[in-house]
Amino acid sequence: MTESDAQHIGRLISEGGRSFSFEFFPPKDEAGEQQLWSAIAALEPYAPTFVSVTYGAGGSTRDKTVKITERIARETSMVPMAHLTCVGHTVAEIEAILDDYAAAGVRNVMALRGDPSEGPRAPWTSTPGGFTYATELVELVRARGGFDIGVAAFPEGHPSAASLDADADVLVAKAQAGAAFAVTQMFFRAEDYFDLVERVRARGVDMPILPGIMPILNLAAIRRQGELIGTSVPDEIVARIEARASDPAAVRAEGIALAAELCEDLLEGGAPGLHFYTLNRSKATLEVFAKLNVTV
Repeated sequence: MTESDAQHIGRLISEGGRSFSFEFFPPKDEAGEQQLWSAIAALEPYAPTFVSVTYGAGGSTRDKTVKITERIARETSMVPMAHLTCVGHTVAEIEAILDDYAAAGVRNVMALRGDPSEGPRAPWTSTPGGFTYATELVELVRARGGFDIGVAAFPEGHPSAASLDADADVLVAKAQAGAAFAVTQMFFRAEDYFDLVERVRARGVDMPILPGIMPILNLAAIRRQGELIGTSVPDEIVARIEARASDPAAVRAEGIALAAELCEDLLEGGAPGLHFYTLNRSKATLEVFAKLNVTV
């Protein structure tokens, strides 16, 4: 494998082995910046397949996303993937961002429609001169060449999807447009992930789909986020967390245990790896790793 090949995420996942990856977001201030790079330093020894850097709602953190992704490519051993959305951008602006990534040696892009600045449940409005669908963005990035393309997947369906089958059709269309792999939103039932994979495979698409993992450290916060993105927290999980509600340390420990159980079920069932939503902290991910016996 050439050095260039080793930078392409789709190839790394497809070649087998167990993929671990981490997601970060652009911090708002200097303290957040220090926390981000501390988390990156703590997680780098685990040799993740890749790390991704998100956009804020409405594309609000574009410049920071570009800078952080470039720095990861330049200063660490990790393979970075930059998020790129259709929100608030013309096609020409998207082309310019891709030029920046290419110049920085970033060869992987997560192509997303993105959320309106008012949030994921707000009505979608296209930017004049821009795109309406993630599939269009995937087609543009593929036509340029030089990038592996990741896309989002939704185990419980995208909030705007008419049905789970319609949602699967969209994911398949993104694969046919040039996506090399997908990463799911957070979810809490392994069967939701495996049902999604089955729907996609039934449509003749074998694109790797990485499950997205977020430990429940604060039940109310997870529920709020889940309502926005269409993810439910099962009653049995709520019961396990609420049984420890009077003890924050016990709530955290149970959330880590639940995440580790989900990870074990996913890996045993054939998931190609795990993608951790870190919230720019390393502690929870490292605690899950300890339960999974993942070591440096």
